[in-house]
Amino acid sequence: MIRRIQLGAFLFVCAAIAAAGVHSFAETSSPEVEREIQATGRVFPEIGPAVNALKRDVSGLYYILAAPASVISVYGDDGKRRASIPNDNSKGAKIVYAEDIDLDATGRLFVADRGANAIRVFRADGSVDATIPASAPTSIAALPGGEFAVETQRSDRLVNIIDAQGKLVRAFGDPSDLAGGAASSRFLSHGRLAGDSAGNIYFAFTYSADPTIRKYDRFGYSAYEISLSASEFSPDTANRRDVLRLDRHTSVPASKPVINAIGVDPLTQEVWAAIGNALLHFSKDGSRLPTYRTVTKEGVRIEPKAILVEPGRILLAADPIGIFEFARPDLHP
Repeated sequence: MIRRIQLGAFLFVCAAIAAAGVHSFAETSSPEVEREIQATGRVFPEIGPAVNALKRDVSGLYYILAAPASVISVYGDDGKRRASIPNDNSKGAKIVYAEDIDLDATGRLFVADRGANAIRVFRADGSVDATIPASAPTSIAALPGGEFAVETQRSDRLVNIIDAQGKLVRAFGDPSDLAGGAASSRFLSHGRLAGDSAGNIYFAFTYSADPTIRKYDRFGYSAYEISLSASEFSPDTANRRDVLRLDRHTSVPASKPVINAIGVDPLTQEVWAAIGNALLHFSKDGSRLPTYRTVTKEGVRIEPKAILVEPGRILLAADPIGIFEFARPDLHP
């Protein structure tokens, strides 16, 4: 059963809890209060347009998916490029057009190669570990035990779980139970996946009336659903990003707020999501924490396509201006 967290009623719920003498589950400032935060600087300056994914392995290496989407660049924490995948160890294996990447605890790189209708799995040295057929994969999250979660444009489920042998072991998440026509076309990408070290799966919808995030465990149980009111990010809201989409029923372009990036703190399971340059923060149980507006030192809006949450900082990758570093605003108020 999905536990819905309706943020429009947040203050009413908190007041009711307080009146009943129960300890409130949110002790931060009101979600409506926004604070502008500036990047401390740009990192990996060689990376510019079309950044689509940014990951870090246990050894501290950074894996970046950017244009031309056929090569994954590997950087050290000093900002210097160390390697690329595919490489000579890949023995001719190619990436045609990658949509997303992730890393597991052993350092294996999972690539959702939509251009090849496949999941490519590379070892840390660039050698090929597996190639698994998948119809138009668009997002991926590595799981414990060699499994991974994938979202595809050809599945009638939101999440498909594939085992280490490349077999579909379960699928869950029905897009038709989300209000607003998220399932108006089974040939659309419904959202983006993220994971944490406990094997939980986070699904951020990108084709729904209201921005929505679900948290599942690896077996498909939904721990919560965060439902944001679209009116909070409506065209008359200051500093909102207008995103054009094509309504598949009317063929008329319409604007709507969408979640353009999601990142998860792998240890605390706190979620960070971006709508335009609004960076939203949620606790482990899905309670909403303060919202921030992200800009460069010069005041240029940063609208991330990828978020990487680290113990002391957050990296936001935006197209076409690059990757920027922020001090954790929750740790440095």
